[in-house]
Amino acid sequence: MDAVRIDKFLWAIRVYKTRTDATEACKGSKVTLNGVDVKPSREVKAGDRIGVRKGPVSYTFKVLAPLEKRVGAKDVAAYAENLTPQSELDKLHAPVETFFIRRDRGAGRPTKKDRREMDSLYDSFFVDEIPDED
Repeated sequence: MDAVRIDKFLWAIRVYKTRTDATEACKGSKVTLNGVDVKPSREVKAGDRIGVRKGPVSYTFKVLAPLEKRVGAKDVAAYAENLTPQSELDKLHAPVETFFIRRDRGAGRPTKKDRREMDSLYDSFFVDEIPDED
């Protein structure tokens, strides 16, 4: 086998959980082949470089050998080399800077009192303006 579809290859080396996910990523311009956006039907061959954007991380893979059937995680290294820089992988462990108030399931919409309490809590964490020191 000389070449294989890129969506099938990404599924086979376990970058995506399903082939449909791989196809949608290609259609959504999240996958590049040698620096160019590709369609799911584009074929890859040994030596090609694949770029994949998943969330905040941009992964880079080098194709060692084309593959049509999905393999176990231990066998992936024989078909693709992960060239992703460590700086990109560190983004997976970056602290999340969002603020979320948890509400119990089935609690319904917040009452006016609940809303006032949430607003005062938000105000205690966030400052809208910095006062002038003149």
